[in-house]
Amino acid sequence: MVSKTSEKELEIAIEKQLTGSCLEAQKGVADAGDLPFNPNHSYQLGLPQDFNARYAIDSKRFWAFLEHTQHEELEKLQKHGGDWKLKVLERFDKLIKKYGLLHLLKKGLSVDDATLHLMYPAPLASSSDKVKQNFADNIFSSTRQIRYSLSNTLEEIDLVLFINGLPFATLELKNPWTGQTARYHGQKQYREDRDINQPLLQFGRCLVHMAVDTDEIYMTTKLAGPHTFFLPFNKGHNYGAGNPPNPNGHKSAYLWQEVFSKQSVANIIQHFVRLDGSSKEPLDKRTLFFPRYHQLDVVRKLVAHASQNGVGQTYLIQHSAGSGKSNSITWAAYQLIEVYPAGQEKPLFDSVIVVTDRRLLDKQLRDNIKDFSEVKNIVAPAFKSSELKSALEQGKKIVITTIQKFPFIIDGIADLSDQRFAVIIDEAHSSQSGSAHDNMNRAMGKSEQAEEDVVDVQDKILQAMQSRKMRGNASYFAFTATPKNTTLEKFGVKQADGSFEPFHLYSMKQAIEEGFILDVLSNYTTYKSYYEIQKSIADNPLFDSAKAQKKLRAYVERHQQTIAVKAEIMLEHFIPQVVNSKKLKGKAKGMVITQNIEAAIRYYRAISQLLKDKGNPFKVAIAFSGTKEVDGIEYSEAQINGFAENETRDYFDKDEYRLLIVANKYLTGFDQPKLCAMYVDKKLQGVLAVQALSRLNRAAPKWGKKTEDLFILDFFNSVDDIKTAFDPFYTATRLSEATDVNVLHELKDALDEVAVYEWFEVEQFVELYFANADAQQLSPLIDTAADRFNHELGLDELAKADFKIKAKQFVKIYGQMAAILPFEIVAWEKLFWFLKFLIPKLIVKDPISSQFDVLLESVDLSSYGLERVKLNHSIGLDASESELEPANPNPRGTHGGGEEHDPLDEIIRNFNERWFQGWGATPEEQRIKFINIADGIKAHPDFQDKYQNNPDTHTRILAFEKIFEDVILKNRRNELELYKLLANDPAFKAAMQQSLRQMVA
Repeated sequence: MVSKTSEKELEIAIEKQLTGSCLEAQKGVADAGDLPFNPNHSYQLGLPQDFNARYAIDSKRFWAFLEHTQHEELEKLQKHGGDWKLKVLERFDKLIKKYGLLHLLKKGLSVDDATLHLMYPAPLASSSDKVKQNFADNIFSSTRQIRYSLSNTLEEIDLVLFINGLPFATLELKNPWTGQTARYHGQKQYREDRDINQPLLQFGRCLVHMAVDTDEIYMTTKLAGPHTFFLPFNKGHNYGAGNPPNPNGHKSAYLWQEVFSKQSVANIIQHFVRLDGSSKEPLDKRTLFFPRYHQLDVVRKLVAHASQNGVGQTYLIQHSAGSGKSNSITWAAYQLIEVYPAGQEKPLFDSVIVVTDRRLLDKQLRDNIKDFSEVKNIVAPAFKSSELKSALEQGKKIVITTIQKFPFIIDGIADLSDQRFAVIIDEAHSSQSGSAHDNMNRAMGKSEQAEEDVVDVQDKILQAMQSRKMRGNASYFAFTATPKNTTLEKFGVKQADGSFEPFHLYSMKQAIEEGFILDVLSNYTTYKSYYEIQKSIADNPLFDSAKAQKKLRAYVERHQQTIAVKAEIMLEHFIPQVVNSKKLKGKAKGMVITQNIEAAIRYYRAISQLLKDKGNPFKVAIAFSGTKEVDGIEYSEAQINGFAENETRDYFDKDEYRLLIVANKYLTGFDQPKLCAMYVDKKLQGVLAVQALSRLNRAAPKWGKKTEDLFILDFFNSVDDIKTAFDPFYTATRLSEATDVNVLHELKDALDEVAVYEWFEVEQFVELYFANADAQQLSPLIDTAADRFNHELGLDELAKADFKIKAKQFVKIYGQMAAILPFEIVAWEKLFWFLKFLIPKLIVKDPISSQFDVLLESVDLSSYGLERVKLNHSIGLDASESELEPANPNPRGTHGGGEEHDPLDEIIRNFNERWFQGWGATPEEQRIKFINIADGIKAHPDFQDKYQNNPDTHTRILAFEKIFEDVILKNRRNELELYKLLANDPAFKAAMQQSLRQMVA
């Protein structure tokens, strides 16, 4: 005999695990009946003939469950006479078509004066024996080869799983050993060979449909014929897709051994599966969410660990951007409410607080949890500290807030230390270090010491330090795709070798390979800016070459004419390649990332003008916070867009809006699946680079979005820059060792030695500060030390810079490390607070900063060019585990000397060689043309009254454009080439007008 490796053998293996037997073992028995329960799963073995295809139920078990558990309710219906069973089935059929199975499992079925429970929920630790018995009365069953179709009665589905006769999962099984895979053949069978109009396969009648083989599992909640979209339900292997080898069986055995256990299925139905959208909408317009494996796994592991280990823990969850963290956080928040310590009947946490530093996620998370929660009034948003305090005092179970709305004044919430909190932090980064986090921790864990009239200042310091430590009455759950070294050390799991690793990992590599997100680096193009700077004065002062060239680049990059050139390049790609090519079924969008708000506004103006000249084929929106003055005009996001700031997200989702221009806003936490093009004119590095570019990675199957649809055009960064940023987060991130806090001793010694402050001043300041003294009492102490630094000690500029750098480093390292220090040094805490107030008053002058101003005055931007450096470059990332070094291992200071000084001519020559490689016309020829046109503008009869002396900025610009047109028209015969260029190239025209306005100002 040889091994049996057919698809049928896989069916038998699953059925045996679920029921303890299989149909083959019951041969010769007419009715298998209720077989002996398997000790793990206790499913009953169903028979195909028990299935009613009209109502898509296992009739035998549906009625058996109701008769056994709710006989009295059925008697009410029997008293009314008639075919009461048909009435129940028709009522069931009507409601399941309207609301779906999930609604009926949770809410039950009301028929006349009877209310029928269709599933009993799993009990909690505090549940009564009755609740536990009810759950035990649920009938789980599995049936093979079900003939589901009313029109084609021979069509069969391999396996269907039921609870109380209601199907919650269908499975098509394949076996790679016979050349059939779930990835291809199983999905193809659902897409092409299964009739989705039959009751069993209609949307909402089943919770999930799975294609399964011995190696992999794929799932969908909505069968839509050829448009059905499957997601992997795999564990992952070597940081990528697939499943690890299983020493005890098939790689995919976890599905029937773990996921389909009775407790697991009940938990998924009660706490994971979610039907999105309003109940007023047609069912097929809504979205059914079934957890992916990594989401199910992380929530269950967090709940189990919290239950076993109690409050005071820290957890780092490294889940890739775009892989469903919002749902994971939603599910975790809801289930952490119901965590019970082992053997106890009181919940572990009084409240769960969800903190996000992404404002846009605030509403998304609130809506998700409210939608998911069956119990009303347990969720409260907190928009200010008083609302937060009120919500906690009222015992709200879930409080959602943002760091911006989470100031946590220490004195405001002094009586919450007797409560226990689960604090979920979304995108945990350095925003969770320093002041905002200090205040949050103090609010969450104030010392239990009773209020007294007189409290020693050291006690107050120790209280603040103790509460800043993440221990005691709160556990912290930090979710991020991109953990920094400080984040790993603060929230990660310490290993035996002293390193730190995430509690749970779902890598970018796995997310890309599984198709949850797209590879944003697969189609990457860089442009390198080239400049020509022309000297406008004859003298050659000495300048520091590196600093001078850096400042020159900043000078030319912010000019409107360079922005106009780049804006045109962006549209030259976006309009034909994205808009006109109908990418994403004509709905594709792009994002322009700029250096700052001023640049964003200038880009908006340049792109809007170019679009106007093209007949406004689509609309563009801008996003930035606050107000900004550019060229004498104050702008705000709402004023430019023409709608409220909080509506930008919704307006940009409309078909007519195709481009969004941003500086920093929307670079993180912005989920717009229709984004497929990005134009970058900003330095991106580290975490920000990964977060910003990952705005493109959202999969959008309904629009057919694929990796090849993505495009990034980068004016600022190199391929190597981006690879360096992405590599640490592609697989797993770990910290090699703990930060050496002894660097704080070295820094404090170095700072003390300079004698900028006396220690009694530090102590006096801290005593007053924590006694809530008036700011006027604090100022003399800070000002005295600042005066010593700035004047009295006679420090040279290098010494001053060295002190200020070390002071900043001390504040940064201590602020990050205080939450995880295993011991307390009061002197560090005192110096930390003193330096925080002193540093802003320390004046350090760059010895050559004044010369830079001369430099900027001495050069003109005479031409600006761009060269494509890397076209459609695919950036390959390192698939091995990444290791980060601890933060700031050594004290830092300034390093004088070693600077190369060049005469101005040499700097300009080198700069031009580096950034510009020739156009046809020489810079001198271009210069003469500019001067002639500028002279003509100044000689125009309207120049004085309508432009130079006109206080109205808007009409001044219009007047200048009219004068410019007159001058060009007058000289068109002599400058025919220039005239044609201006007539055919709006970007060139706008850039030239901008330059001329500067020349005649």
